[in-house]
Amino acid sequence: MDKVSKSYLDITFNGRTNRFYLFGGKDEASAALIQGITLAGVMFDEVALMPRSFVEQAIARCSVPHSRLWFSCNPDQPAHWFYREWILEAKAKNALYLHFTMRDNASLTPRIRRRYERLYSGVFYDRYVKGIWTAAQGLVYPMFDPAFHVAEPPAQPERYVISCDYGTLNPASFGLWGLCRNRWYRIAESYYDARKTGIPRTDEEHYAALKALAGGREIWQIVVDPSAASFIAAIRAHGEYCVVPAKNDVLTGIHRVADAIRGGKIFIGKACTDALREFTLYQWDGNAARDAPRKENDHAMDDIRYFVSTVLDPAAAGGFFAASLTRD
Repeated sequence: MDKVSKSYLDITFNGRTNRFYLFGGKDEASAALIQGITLAGVMFDEVALMPRSFVEQAIARCSVPHSRLWFSCNPDQPAHWFYREWILEAKAKNALYLHFTMRDNASLTPRIRRRYERLYSGVFYDRYVKGIWTAAQGLVYPMFDPAFHVAEPPAQPERYVISCDYGTLNPASFGLWGLCRNRWYRIAESYYDARKTGIPRTDEEHYAALKALAGGREIWQIVVDPSAASFIAAIRAHGEYCVVPAKNDVLTGIHRVADAIRGGKIFIGKACTDALREFTLYQWDGNAARDAPRKENDHAMDDIRYFVSTVLDPAAAGGFFAASLTRD
């Protein structure tokens, strides 16, 4: 028997009923969902993505004798609290640690596994294919090869999109993309650094630059940094273009851009000098507590990430965990 509205599922076998509670551990507030409950065990799926407070609250609720804990996750960086306190301390916590690689996934055919192995590179390959807790360091996009990825569309594009990273004091980066034979090409860009000129632009001045970049072309969508509410409102007020707030999960977006580069789905025109410059400078922040790129040389990188996440690969991901209470 399941009670979707009450987030639990009852399963009866040989006269014994187990009640399984389903909770989402998405943020710090999630810990409040399980306060006061008594549990016989908890299964944390993708525990590395859950806030520590939520995990510790759920563990504290396992007060039934012989209660059990189960964890599953893809690796993160080695400074992650779960790696340091559970995996490295598995023996002290009387925990069984099992290390799996992609080859251990019996549901993947050899062909699909080889496809994933080709898609991932660098830190993503180490984590998702080899199952290693490794730190992100060096260039964010080491797979970007100017000899291959700097290219112009071979014919007239079938569709145009503009991606925008908005800035007033920080640089503003706009990229014009054209779809040609199932590949996207960054044909041109507009990059304005107010710190160099000493003159910040207004939203209307940014709009004028956007319109000049469009150059009279029919633009399918304008994808904009979702935090740029005033600029989004300014574009909509003119009624000339369809504007869409971009998806802005940084790490997921970086992963998608890396896949798009490696898969030959996006190319950069030689006129896009600021994007090409940033590809050679955009690096991971080795001093950050969690995976994060350095907040420098990242404005064209951000507008490219907005484009790929929102137009090229708009899918989103999620996760959950289940807790169980045994009843006689």
